[in-house]
Amino acid sequence: MIIEGHKHGASLHLSADVVVIGSGCGGATVAKHLARAGKRVVILEQGGYFQARNGDFDQLSDNMLARIDGGRGLDTSTNGEIALMYGNCVGGASVHYWADSWRMPRDRAEQWETMGVSGHEHEKLAPIYDEIEKDLNVHLPSEDYYNRMNTLFDIGAARLGWDVERVPQARRGCAKSGHCYQGCAYDAKQSMLVTYVPKALDHGATLISDCRVVAVERNAKGAVTGVKGRLVDRITGQNRDVTVEVDAPVVVLAAGGFVSAALWLKWKLPNTRKLVGKNLLCNPNTYLYGLYPEPVELWKNIPAATGTSRFRLARYENGKYVEGGYLLHPNQIQVEFLALSLPGFGVDHFKLMERLPHVGSAVSWIDDEMPGEITLDDAGNASYSYQVRGVDELKARDSMKKQAQLLFASGATEIIVPNVIGTRLRDPRDIKLLDTIDLSNGNYLFAAPHPAGALRMGDDPTNSVVKSTHEAHEVPGLYVADPSVFPMQPSVDPSLTIMALSHIAAMNILERHS
Repeated sequence: MIIEGHKHGASLHLSADVVVIGSGCGGATVAKHLARAGKRVVILEQGGYFQARNGDFDQLSDNMLARIDGGRGLDTSTNGEIALMYGNCVGGASVHYWADSWRMPRDRAEQWETMGVSGHEHEKLAPIYDEIEKDLNVHLPSEDYYNRMNTLFDIGAARLGWDVERVPQARRGCAKSGHCYQGCAYDAKQSMLVTYVPKALDHGATLISDCRVVAVERNAKGAVTGVKGRLVDRITGQNRDVTVEVDAPVVVLAAGGFVSAALWLKWKLPNTRKLVGKNLLCNPNTYLYGLYPEPVELWKNIPAATGTSRFRLARYENGKYVEGGYLLHPNQIQVEFLALSLPGFGVDHFKLMERLPHVGSAVSWIDDEMPGEITLDDAGNASYSYQVRGVDELKARDSMKKQAQLLFASGATEIIVPNVIGTRLRDPRDIKLLDTIDLSNGNYLFAAPHPAGALRMGDDPTNSVVKSTHEAHEVPGLYVADPSVFPMQPSVDPSLTIMALSHIAAMNILERHS
């Protein structure tokens, strides 16, 4: 059953075995497994229920940001340095992700073990990844899915002697529209909207969209007994005077890495050791633009069919950072976002826009180690304190230098840094300028697509919020199934790992609440 809250006029009071808050990679996965096992599942999603068959994905960035993006694409860290990228719709961030679908490398799973996480070993995760990859049709892209930037990336990497590999994709019948970030208008990208949410519904789950949870109810012993919510006006985002109550002995918090910890704080759930909201990670992105003598048309076909993992692991010598600690890929960005992120004003910006088809780009995801924090401001709204600093700043600068090397090697005649002053590199000898440009306080805007860590998981309650079973240390019956539980980033796109961990969470719920 599907109830679109913005159309619904009567208050609701339901009973369930499990209520799931959020419908992205974590929430949809848990809901699918529990519903298939016969549990009565209710999924509550704050965002709207949008469907390709209704024409909801019109590929216009301003419309799509308002429909599917958290904060309508306007949220940033307190210092304006990080653009927060997260989902706010049925299917969550998987509706606007690129469909890159990697397994967490063995070395990172082993690091998680040393950090106190059990039950998520590489060998345990492997068959779960097998199942997910089959469900989502994960495969390596053929060359006809390479846009010109993908091809140029491989050319530049070959000239530099860097290995490349094709990026596994969760797609089925891809139309090569180039509008992956705005939501797939063809239902080809295998997001939760078209995979695990429908499977949960097929097994009897109930989905209520446009529903904001305002409280988690608990009994005298502190165990959860359900949730209270309000239906939301989709246009204004404000609560309506229509209530939703769901009685359930199990609550799964899966609102995403930027939201779940903030909700925990808003709901005033136990936080004895003041760990909730700490350890915020986000894989900040660096990116550069290159001007090419030939048309590149950065916005066509799939975003990143290729890339290099050569620099995934940071390299140190005598304890001193040398290079690496990030992924390096071709970038894809639509015309509207190019206009926004290219530097300059007036005539200078107009001249760049005239050459827009000739602009190429490379992007990196920094495997960050210097966390920020989620808190609430005086008005009770989420506040995100995060600054790229320390070794993460070194990684960011090194990633930009590697991007510049690759762009020049692939034929770019000039490189544009998207910082406030619009730094230009006109020769490889200029790459050294990237060691000194100001990256702080909004002088350079980092994108942050992979929030994690703010409800850290582990066996030791003195340094974690959630057990390795995904159940909260201090709140019986409350489970967390999203990247908030990551003790550190998986060093690759996290979507498959979120699903794999949420599969484990679902199995633990079934075992304990059979």
